[in-house]
Amino acid sequence: MIRKSKVVVLVLAAVAAGFVLSAGFNLSPLSDAFLGEKGRDAGSAAPVPTPGRLLPVDIPSLVKGTSPSVVNISTTQVVRFSRPRMRSPFGRDPFEDFFDNFFGNIPREQKRRSLGSGFLVSGDGYILTNNHVVEKADEITVTLLDKEDYKAEVVGTDPKTDIALIKIKPGKTLPYVRLGDSEGLEIGEWVVAIGNPFGLGHTVTAGIVSAKGRVIGSGPYDDFIQTDASINPGNSGGPLFNLKGEVVGINTAIIQGGQGIGFATPIQMAKAVLGQLKEKGKVTRGWLGVYIQKLTPDMAESLKVPEGKGALVADVTKGGPAEKAGIRSGDVIVRFDGKEVEDQHELPQVVASTSPGKKVQVTVVRDTKRIEIPLTIAEMEGEEPARSKEGGDLSKGLGLTVQAITPEIARHMGIESRQGVLVTSVESGSPAEDAGFREGDIIRQINREPVKDTGEFQRVMKKVKDDKTVLFLVERGEGRIFLAVKNR
Repeated sequence: MIRKSKVVVLVLAAVAAGFVLSAGFNLSPLSDAFLGEKGRDAGSAAPVPTPGRLLPVDIPSLVKGTSPSVVNISTTQVVRFSRPRMRSPFGRDPFEDFFDNFFGNIPREQKRRSLGSGFLVSGDGYILTNNHVVEKADEITVTLLDKEDYKAEVVGTDPKTDIALIKIKPGKTLPYVRLGDSEGLEIGEWVVAIGNPFGLGHTVTAGIVSAKGRVIGSGPYDDFIQTDASINPGNSGGPLFNLKGEVVGINTAIIQGGQGIGFATPIQMAKAVLGQLKEKGKVTRGWLGVYIQKLTPDMAESLKVPEGKGALVADVTKGGPAEKAGIRSGDVIVRFDGKEVEDQHELPQVVASTSPGKKVQVTVVRDTKRIEIPLTIAEMEGEEPARSKEGGDLSKGLGLTVQAITPEIARHMGIESRQGVLVTSVESGSPAEDAGFREGDIIRQINREPVKDTGEFQRVMKKVKDDKTVLFLVERGEGRIFLAVKNR
C-alpha cells in the first residue's frame, strides 16, 4: 500500500513538473490548442497569437483544391547557327571537301527545351507565369494536372517585373486560382508552393515567409517575398499559396548554392499589370524624370531631413515632369501622391504604378522645409540610364588633388560646363578613396553651394571644415551623385 502511494505521488509530481516545464519553455501553441486562452497563465508575457492561426490546416485538401489550377509549361526555341568553315592560309585546302562533307551532316538548327510552371487566373484559359519562362520561345505547351496538353500563345509580357500572361483554348471551363493579398502577408506565415521542379511534374513544398521586400538586383522593381519553401529550377512561374488557398506570390528566383532561400514576386505586383497585359500586351508606366539614390544617415544629417526617410534626388531629367514642376537636385522626396516614401526602393514602384497624365502632389524636403509640388506624370518610354549610388567618409585631409577645368580639358573630356573642379588624383587608402572619389570626377557643389573654380573650392572647403558632415555633388560620366562625407 505504501509502495502504491509512492508511485501515485511520483506520477503526480511528474505531471506537475511537465506543466512547469511547459510554462518555462513557453509551449503556447500546444497548450493553447488543448486548453484555450483559459489555460494560459494570466501573468504570462508571451503574446497571444492571432485567432485561427493555431488551428490545424488540412494541407492535403488545400493541395487537392488548388492543384488543378496549376499548370506545367514546356517551351521550345529553335536556335540557328552557321556551320564552321575550315580555311587554309595556303589557298585551297585539300581537306576542305572532307570538312565540307563532314560538317555538312551537322544540322544548322537545334531545338532547346526548357520547363517552368504557371497557374490559371480565369476559366477560359488565361495563365500567369514568369516572363523568363516563355521569353523567346517558338512553341509553348501547357500541361494540366490531368495530363491534357494545349498549345499556348503569349498575350503580354513585362520583362521589368518578369511577369507574362499566356493563353490556351481549352474548349471548356477550367478551374482557376483565387488571387490573395500579398501586402497582408506576415513574416513567419506558412505558405505552400506548387510547381514543376526539374520537370518532375506537380510537386508540393511548404515553408514560411522568411522576409518581405527583398531586393536581389534582378530589376528596377525588386520587392520579393523570401520563403524557405523549396523552390528549384522548373518552379519558376508557379504559385505561392497562403493557407487559405489564395495565391500570394509567383515563384521567380533562387540563389545558386543557397538552401532554403527562394524568392516570389508579390501577387499585388501582378494584379497591377494583369489588366494591361490582357488588353495591350505590354505595360505602360508613369515617369517622373528623376535620378535617385539612397539617403544615408550622413546625407540626412547634412540635408537636415528629420526622420532620415525618403529618396534623394541626385539629378533631374531635362524637360521631364520633375524639372518642369521645380524639383531640384538635392531635394528629398518624402511623399508621393499621398503615400509616404520610406527609401529609394519605394519611389520607382509607386511612380511606375501611377497612370500617365495623372496629376499628383509630391512632398520634398529642401533646406529643412517641406514643400508641396504639384505635377503631371508622363509616360515612361524606355529604361533610364543607371546611376551610381555611392557614399563614404572623408576627413579634413581629403587625399585628392583637384584642378581647374581648362578649355583644353573640357574639349578633350567632352565636358559641357567648365564650372567646377576636376579630380586629377586620389591618394590610395585616403578618406577620399574610401568615400568613392575617382579620377575624372567633377565636383560641382559642396554642401549645396556651387563651386565654380579651384579658388571657390578652397574657400568653401575652409567654410565647412568644422561641419560634421560635408555633402559633395559629383558629376561622373553622364550622371550626378552625392557623396556624403563625415569629418573625423
